[in-house]
Amino acid sequence: MISDQAREFLSQTSRGVLTTFRRDGAAQMSVVSCGPYRDGVAFTTTADRAKLINLHRNPKCSLLVSQDDWWGYLVLEGHAEILSPRNTGAAELSAILRDVYRTVSRVEHPDWEEYDQAMRNDRRSAVVVIPERAYGTGV
Repeated sequence: MISDQAREFLSQTSRGVLTTFRRDGAAQMSVVSCGPYRDGVAFTTTADRAKLINLHRNPKCSLLVSQDDWWGYLVLEGHAEILSPRNTGAAELSAILRDVYRTVSRVEHPDWEEYDQAMRNDRRSAVVVIPERAYGTGV
């Protein structure tokens, strides 16, 4: 669960750096656009990305979210919940991907049907980082 202060911080920026772990234990980092969602912070990704493959194997991860100037930041250490065609019905996944779009971009998409089709074509999943520990200037 994220605090109200952290949620406020997260609603002002979408710049994130996600750390997952490779099979050999080495860190793998990815730049993501993210936003507060449910009990954590969410982003979307395609099925073939290393971050998603790593998270399916080991959901442990860390997410650094930073302001544009890098002075304000929040680090969330925890685990990822993956919402994908593997474990989520098509209508529910579509609604979730739309919600993540809204929280990250802070706007409505001009053509939701086009967006939904692009998400299906990309084989997108939503990933929610559920923090077990949070620290930084945004806490």
